[in-house]
Formats: sequence, structure tokens, C-alpha cells
Amino acid sequence: MPEQVAVTVNGAHLAVAPGTSAAVAIMIAGASCRTSVSGEPRGPLCAMGICFECRAEIDGVAHCRSCQILCVSGMKIKTDG
Repeated sequence: MPEQVAVTVNGAHLAVAPGTSAAVAIMIAGASCRTSVSGEPRGPLCAMGICFECRAEIDGVAHCRSCQILCVSGMKIKTDG
């Protein structure tokens, strides 16, 4: 098992530990998942996939619940935040 997993968050390269969720990778990158209608940054809230606050585009698939998806090498994560 590799010691680090290489992912891209909003174009920035990032190395995370195996088993790291995409939501955590977004937070490590200093990004928010999306912005509210009033412009405030939003991020993971429930970490169980129920609230949908952590939605992000992952490998070209929109509206993925990033708290439920583990990072894999080469993953591309794009947020609206």
C-alpha cells in the first residue's frame, strides 16, 4: 500500500494518506466544497452522506458526496467553493 495518494483539488496537487476521504482532501487544500446562495463557504457537515453539503465534482462526475468517497491516486476533485 502506498504511503501517500496523489490527488488534485481545484488544480492544486496534493498528497494525502491512504483512506483519506475526498472531503478531507478538500479541507486540507484549504478549499470549501461549495458556496451558499449568500456567498458563504460550505463544507462537510454530517460526514455520513445525508446533508449533501460536501458535494463536489470528482473525476468528472458532478454532485458527488465527497465525505463518502476515498481518495485514489490520480483523482481530480473540483469544488464550486
